[in-house]
Amino acid sequence: MKKTFTFAIVHFFVAFSVTWIITGSFVLGGLIALIEPSVNTVAYFFHEKAWQKFGSEKQKPEHKQATLSL
Repeated sequence: MKKTFTFAIVHFFVAFSVTWIITGSFVLGGLIALIEPSVNTVAYFFHEKAWQKFGSEKQKPEHKQATLSL
């Protein structure tokens, strides 16, 4: 949980900093820093659902029988 919280803080500051540097606006930087992580969290939820349905099928390991040669 600590790692998630610290990542959220880093994400906030990165979003704020990038927006502030591009626009020069503290208000817009703050709005983007609050909105973007929220939208990203929802997008990540649906990404995980899609990955569970489609992506994990491609990553199933192939089961091969091991043979012992003497």
